[in-house]
Order: sequence, then C-alpha cells, then structure tokens
Amino acid sequence: MIRDEAAGDALAVRVVNEEAFGSPLEAGIVDALRADCADRLSLVAERDGSIVGHILFTPVEIAAVEGPIQGYGLAPMAVRTAWQRQGIGSALVAEGTRRLRAVGVPFVIVIGHPEYYPRFGFEPASRHGVRCQWPEVPDEAFMLLVLDPARASSLSGTARYRPEFDAAV
Repeated sequence: MIRDEAAGDALAVRVVNEEAFGSPLEAGIVDALRADCADRLSLVAERDGSIVGHILFTPVEIAAVEGPIQGYGLAPMAVRTAWQRQGIGSALVAEGTRRLRAVGVPFVIVIGHPEYYPRFGFEPASRHGVRCQWPEVPDEAFMLLVLDPARASSLSGTARYRPEFDAAV
C-alpha cells in the first residue's frame, strides 16, 4: 500500500533510508526537508503493517533564460533491503509522478541509476538543455521526466535543488 507519510512515520522512514543507503546522510536530509519544506510530497510503502519504502519529492527550479521554472526533484527513494526487487520502488515512483502530473507539475528531475529510471520515462536532462547545479554529477545520472509536454521546450538552464541537498555533495 502506498500512502502519504504521516506524522508518526518519521522514525520508520529514517530506518528505511539508513538501511537502504547504508548511511545516515540521506535520512538526515529527509529530516531537514520534513522540518523546512512544506511543499514536499513524501510517500511511504507499507507491507504487513510496516513501512518498507519511502520516496520524497521536493521543489526544484530551473534557472532558464525566460525566467525560473518550478518543478520537483525526486530524492531520495529507498526500500528496505529485504523488500528490494519486488516492485516497491517502482510503485513509489509511479504513484509520486502520477500525483505530480495530476496537479500540473511540469517536470521531475532525479540523480540516479541510468539503468533504472528510464523505465518511467526519465531521460538525460541534457537532452532538454538542463544542467545539474553540481558539475560533478555525470550526465547519464542526471535525468528529467517531462510531465507537461507543452512546457518542455522552455526547460533549458541550470536545475537547483533545495539547500538541504548541499550536504550530500
């Protein structure tokens, strides 16, 4: 079952992220965003009454020549190790992007595995003239999913994540 993260889920979400990434870094970023980012979309996956997966979408901005374009960044997405490769991550990505499309978000960006995210329609952001704010991110790992094709032609410029993500670089 995929649902919105609830107030009492913070500890379970932390456990999911720490286990999946093998580090407290991503969990700390999630905690900081939970405290400071009201416009986030945070979803959890439940199995047998336990939270086994988590995905977070937060606002990003593309600094385009015509002016800033607001979209969302997918980060992080995590599934507990015992539950990986069972479609939980895919269900989280699909539900999150479906919800964002439904409310008119024009695009989603992700820094992730180039073998995984294209199945959802993500492609290298460079194909749209979009660059990552962190130049050390490989081109093939920085991907974009167009949710509103009518606005896709103006998606050119540098994508900027919220400052909480600076801790990861």
